[in-house]
Amino acid sequence: MSSTATAPATTVVGTRVPRLEDARLVTGAGTFVDDVTRPGMAHACFVRSPLARARIGDIDVSAALEMDGVLAVYTAADLNPGAHEISYDLDMAGMPPVPRPPLAEEEVRFVGDPVVLVVAADRYIAEDAAEQVVIDYEPLDPVVDYTTAHASPNLVHAGFAGNSAGEMGGRPASDLQPIFDSAAHVVRQSIFQQAYLPVPMETRGLVAEWSAPTAEMTVWSSTQSPHEIRAFCARLVGVDEHQVRVIARDTGGGFGLKQLPLREETCVLLAARALGSAVKWIEDRQENLMASGMSRHEHAEVGMAFDADGTILAASIAHVQNVGAYPTPSPIVGGIPVGILFPGPYRITEASFSAKFVYSNTVGRVAYRGPWQFESVAREVLLDQAARRIGIDPIDLRRRNMLRRDEFPHPNPNGMTYDNVSPLETLEQAVEMLGYNAFREDQRVARAQGRYLGVGTCTYLEPTTGASPFLATEGATIRIEPSGKVNVYVAGGSAGNSLETTVVQLAADALGATMSDVRTIQGDTAITPFGGGTGGSRSGSMTAGAIEQTASVLREKIRAIAAHRLNTGPEEIEFSGSRVTVRGTPDSVLTLAEIADIAYFQADSLPPGMQPGLEASGRYKTPQIAIWANATHACTCEVDIETGRVTLLRYIVSEDCGPMINPSVVEGQIYGGTVQGIGGALYEHLPYDEDGNPVATTFLDYLLPTASEVPTIEVGHVVTPSPGPGDFKGVGEGGAIGATPAVLNAVADALSPFGVEISDLPLSPSRIVDMIERARVSRGTGAGE
Repeated sequence: MSSTATAPATTVVGTRVPRLEDARLVTGAGTFVDDVTRPGMAHACFVRSPLARARIGDIDVSAALEMDGVLAVYTAADLNPGAHEISYDLDMAGMPPVPRPPLAEEEVRFVGDPVVLVVAADRYIAEDAAEQVVIDYEPLDPVVDYTTAHASPNLVHAGFAGNSAGEMGGRPASDLQPIFDSAAHVVRQSIFQQAYLPVPMETRGLVAEWSAPTAEMTVWSSTQSPHEIRAFCARLVGVDEHQVRVIARDTGGGFGLKQLPLREETCVLLAARALGSAVKWIEDRQENLMASGMSRHEHAEVGMAFDADGTILAASIAHVQNVGAYPTPSPIVGGIPVGILFPGPYRITEASFSAKFVYSNTVGRVAYRGPWQFESVAREVLLDQAARRIGIDPIDLRRRNMLRRDEFPHPNPNGMTYDNVSPLETLEQAVEMLGYNAFREDQRVARAQGRYLGVGTCTYLEPTTGASPFLATEGATIRIEPSGKVNVYVAGGSAGNSLETTVVQLAADALGATMSDVRTIQGDTAITPFGGGTGGSRSGSMTAGAIEQTASVLREKIRAIAAHRLNTGPEEIEFSGSRVTVRGTPDSVLTLAEIADIAYFQADSLPPGMQPGLEASGRYKTPQIAIWANATHACTCEVDIETGRVTLLRYIVSEDCGPMINPSVVEGQIYGGTVQGIGGALYEHLPYDEDGNPVATTFLDYLLPTASEVPTIEVGHVVTPSPGPGDFKGVGEGGAIGATPAVLNAVADALSPFGVEISDLPLSPSRIVDMIERARVSRGTGAGE
């Protein structure tokens, strides 16, 4: 990054500054979408399909329309015309287009598919009216099992033969067959991961308000990407982008689910345009669990070949992913990286991958924290199984094959180059923090007592701050007001990622200001520069770049004004504590407020040719396709072999995200992601019965980890600078990637005396008991050795 003025010495970046947003959030003073009220606002409720697949017959809305307070009842015939062609910026060129009708037409394609939209004076009337809508369905045989969907005579979408949503691949597996044939050890495994959900604390929701006199749409949305919603809405309702304003205040989590508008949001936007008023829709929890979008439902055939010493010779993965009925965005966004990243942080030179994406009559796949996470599940579970079969400790097997710092940059055999990472260092730190050797002794003693303890790890590399066209740049505007106070405008949005505190820290240091003098304005497309939103572990690094690009212009101007007033050269000016001084002459001082007064009100006192004011805009573009972060997760557990209960004993994360802007924020991101990964390993599951009915649509059935199930998460840090601004890397997604395989491996290690090998998730108590029983039967034993 080029800069004509050196940044002030760091004073707050890198420190544990308390989160600025917490004061309003913990006191209930936040502003979420459901807190928004507009004059004459109507409320929306969807009539959803009770069947996984059926032909839609007559729809009778007459009784609903006759109810007092009902303003409109919409079917596909009313809302859908012209909306099919609306696409997302994150759709992938060259892939088959994904059908996305706002309301189901001709057929319903999953239980929960929205068929009719009711708009009424309040939510209670809308829900009562929805119950009065009568729809004739002709049931059709659903495609529920995605693993056999290719052979089904039934198609989820006409024109997609074999229910294929697309497929891609790298080097064919047949190329590696000679290596596997001659290897001393070959380990193969089928691994199935269940469908589970992002489950944000705040469900989806938006208020859309159309103003006919100005032909403008204002949208209050629970979103990670306000500018993407603006662009989408403009295309949808046929107006220019500057006629749409999107406001995202506080957002109670997103995790990828809220990165793009889904079909329900499309319907509400169209309804507001048709009614010429404000329409609010807030998703209830059952809708969220049934119809918002699932993730992670996939399996793979994976294999590794080893020489006699345990060195990896080759690795292959054949990956198949369920994308449901209406995936958003295109299926390959999260699927292709599974194959590309499968070699992970290991010295693998020969690799192959294939990826297939399959439609089914289940809810559509959406992005979820670390959408390529399955590559780590498949690889790390396979490595532990390989270690047991070869007869080597799993940590020693990893040490033998893990890339070392002096080997970077390292070309991944599937087409990406790793750099600026330290996987071996994080592994060693995690092992040391855990006390690995001492645990092995404790495990031996416990087994002699009939207790089954286990330890598991996962080391992964994570691409952050991706340079896709949509996500490659980020802007900032900094305005130093006449009072000397600083306002920083970024696209941002408070989604629980502490971006407010991060921006204030970065801007304060960049300008030499005190944090109390800095404020940030985010999440309003009318006043903030375009940004790619929160996703892809990009916010910290990209925002840091945008602020530095912008602040460097203001620093140069401040230096020039100060030098002109203090009769010195700009190079002698130093910044600190919202004031500037002359190097070596501490009594020669101007406050930021005094400089702002000169800039705004004493134009004749400015250096010759300088424009009045103190405001600048800048935009940062990342030159890299990815900035790599990495971590090792390690945990221990105890398994009750009679009940199948898993108790996590200790949990360690050694993280390398470069220098930390705020260690408390970084660790908070790690904690949250780790808990989600634990949930995916042990608890969370969105199963369907044979008729395509989801059977976990309340929190009585869909289990989330709570404080009772999650141990204290201990975090260690390794710092490898990145090529990005401030040497920062992303950290938001990593916890959810590394936690699941670490927990799976810990359970497998605990149950290794039974010969148990993990192939199906989640590891619920009943599944664990069943695995033990099956292993006992296959080995002809009645107890572990």
